[in-house]
This record gives sequence, structure tokens and C-alpha cells, in this order.
Amino acid sequence: MTIAYLFPGQGSQAVGMGKDLYERSAAARALFDKADEALGFSISKICFEGPEEELRLTPNTQPALLVVSTAACLLLGRDPAVAAGHSLGEYSALVAAGCLRFEDAVVLVHKRGRYMQEAVPVGVGGMAAVLGVPGDEVERRIAGVRSGVVDVANWNSDDQIVISGEKTAVEEALAAIKAPRSVMLPVSAPFHSRLMKPAEERLAADLDAITFADPRFPIVTNVDARLIRTGEEARDALKRQVSRSVLWMKSMAVMKDLGVEACVECGPGKVLAGLVKRISRGWPKPPAIHNVEGFEGAEKARAALFGLL
Repeated sequence: MTIAYLFPGQGSQAVGMGKDLYERSAAARALFDKADEALGFSISKICFEGPEEELRLTPNTQPALLVVSTAACLLLGRDPAVAAGHSLGEYSALVAAGCLRFEDAVVLVHKRGRYMQEAVPVGVGGMAAVLGVPGDEVERRIAGVRSGVVDVANWNSDDQIVISGEKTAVEEALAAIKAPRSVMLPVSAPFHSRLMKPAEERLAADLDAITFADPRFPIVTNVDARLIRTGEEARDALKRQVSRSVLWMKSMAVMKDLGVEACVECGPGKVLAGLVKRISRGWPKPPAIHNVEGFEGAEKARAALFGLL
């Protein structure tokens, strides 16, 4: 069976995430302890107890999601044929593939979150989800926006697009798009837009200082929606990822071409599972979908996919 692991990004976090993994798995517990030591503060406590306002802070959200997703994946005990992560989740995918050391990755994403938050003053930027309008049409309509910067941030599915930029420009774009449904997102910065260039430049120096190994299995990158097989390709993709679009729909098309038969979402929430269901409606045979948020989810996935109890 051709199996893909998928790793969620910012927005999937919830207070209490990972606690079950920590309490029931010595391996997961060791991972949380490593994260706390590497960061110099207790990301475990923020994951398990919150408060929500603290977990939602981007420099906390990013390492929190990485440690929970990595712990969930660890419990599966087997490598997939391929993996992908949504935005921040790409770091989790690279850790799972042995491309990035866990301790390096958790510090990197903490810095990434801080740089992204500092790139644009709070209140200046905004993001919005646009539902029911094809991505090409969204792109065409936002091209006429004159009040500021607005870009397509996430190509999530054929009818779910996220736009990002200066708040006034995002609002003008929504008026021009006239979508059946749209919603401003509760985020503190305009991720995956040109406004993130300062963060991208700061992060590039940190990425250059880290060792990247060749991954044990290929990764489908956000920024190009193509398979990579070397550490240098991974580094380059992460450098370009911050200010550019997440090409999730195209990334899933790569999975389709590879003949992926099962997808496992490793980490909190079911955002990616939902997107896979939407995107794979047109596949000859939609993949089986599994979620590993906690210990029981990992056991069920192991049994179903690998015959391991």
C-alpha cells in the first residue's frame, strides 16, 4: 500500500493537544522534554494547559504544533512512501524523514514564528478564506486591488482559497471577488504574502546555519508542489516558503500521480483530512484517511495500515 503522511499547519492547534501522547508514550514524553530543553521554556505546559491566548501566539503555536505532530508520527513506527506538510507542517515532515534534527527544527520554527509576527505590525495585515470561487478567478480579481498588497496565500482546494496581505487590501479584494462565502481569519499576521519578505530573509540565515540530511523518503514541497529528495532542496524550499503560496491542491495532485492509497494526518485537528476528501473526489479511487491526534488514533492507524497492534 502506498501511504502518505500529512502534517498540519497553524490553525490546527488546541489547548490539551499532545497530553494523551505524553502520558501514554515514553517516546513521546522524551520528545516533549527535548523541546522544552531546546527552547528554554515549557512548550509542553502551553500545549497541555494553555491558556489559549498564549498558545495562539505565533512563536508558541509553531513549535507546539511541530512537537505534537512529530510525537504522533513517532508512534506510527513506520516510514511512509511520501509526506507533505501544510506551511509550518513541512518542518514536521522533514523531521519525520530525518532531514532535520528535531531539536534544530523546534528552535527554527520558534524563530520563524517570531520573525513572521515582527514582519508586519499587529492590525496592519489580514487573511481571509474564500469559498466557492476557483483559485484562478480569485487571482484574476485581486489583480485589480489598488489599496495595498494582497496575494493568494493558500491554494487549499479547487473552491477553498486563502488570501493574505494588508487588511484594507484584503477587504477590497473580498468586495471584488464576491464569493458565496468568505471569512476574515483570526490571525495576527499576513502569512504567505509578499509582506513576509523580511521574515523570509531573517530565517534564511538561520536555515543556512543548520545541517540538512537527505530525507529517507521524498517530500512534496509547498512552494513548488514537487518531490524533493535531498537536504539542499529542502533548505531551499523552506527559504522560499515564507512569502509564497502554499500549493496544497497541486501537492495532492502529486500524491494522486504517485498512486497514494492512504493518507495519515499526524497531529491535532482534521483540516488536512477534510481537504483530502474534497480534493480526491475526482480521483479514480479516493485514498483511505486516518487521523493520529492521540495514542488510540496511532494504534488504530498502525493496525489498519501495517497490521501492528
